[in-house]
Amino acid sequence: MNTAFSVRDTFGVEVPAEITVPGYAERTPFVPGLDPDYTFRRDVLSDFLAWVVAGDGDALYLTGPTGAGKTTLALQVAARLNIPVQHITGHGRLEVPELIGHQTVVGGDLMYLDGPLTSALRWGHWFLLDEIDLLDPATAAGLNGVVQGGGISIPENGGELVPRHPGFRFLATGNTAGAGDSSGLYQGTLRQNLAFLDRFWLMEVGYPTPDQEKALLERAVPKLPAMLGEKLIEIAGEVRRLFAGQGDAGAPALEVTLSTRTLVRWAKLTVFFGGMAAVGKSPVHHALDRALGFRAEPDSRAALHGIVQRVLGEPEEATP
Repeated sequence: MNTAFSVRDTFGVEVPAEITVPGYAERTPFVPGLDPDYTFRRDVLSDFLAWVVAGDGDALYLTGPTGAGKTTLALQVAARLNIPVQHITGHGRLEVPELIGHQTVVGGDLMYLDGPLTSALRWGHWFLLDEIDLLDPATAAGLNGVVQGGGISIPENGGELVPRHPGFRFLATGNTAGAGDSSGLYQGTLRQNLAFLDRFWLMEVGYPTPDQEKALLERAVPKLPAMLGEKLIEIAGEVRRLFAGQGDAGAPALEVTLSTRTLVRWAKLTVFFGGMAAVGKSPVHHALDRALGFRAEPDSRAALHGIVQRVLGEPEEATP
């Protein structure tokens, strides 16, 4: 990294002007696209940039509920610092060789092609592995050497040793912190090897505050009435509490949640269907099903609409 970026000017947060973070002067094709409307939350940005500056080669594990913005945070920081990113999503059948590289035929010749992890190590990119808690623990343990600061040896390429570029960083995201999911809400996640997890900084990314989500809706859905936006945020907060089992005694448990991502989708659809005057349905209820409700069990879907009706005073069926 060859350029110092002002944190205040680059990320739009109020900090002393002399605080900087390293990055690259020029963009390359692997630098993520920049979202000019993205707003950084100072608390999570502070932790993230602390890792960028002082991580000393350690990996970073971002954990938190679905749709809270874990991946987007990493990509938007990289976009502003001109840092190239190799970005993949983990799954239960992912194997380490897929990340390192493979032999293939190119123009009639057998050649070795780097995988995303090797490319990141070789060229100083960030390697971002989403949904790391879906990996088989034995597969994840195969990354120990890289995570703890080493390079890669590639027997398939004549025993080549790829050293770690000084700009390389390993990041991972997951809905659990690697300890498995006792709630049953994140199917497919697995308890990871403790020695593997010990090599990470841990950072929790929760949902934005109501004020932060209000500002987000104002930017993302400017045609949404401000008062309605506040009500949608209130509903989202209640749904999240029920999802986490924190509702009042006797309140229904929900197997779905209203993430920030889904909240924005719901708001956009509400404006869209409101303009179309969806026949026989309240636009808010109509949009809710298409943003989230159809993914829920019947009882949970009914509970979602009940919350909307109670908070908005608006029945599911539109008034003639």
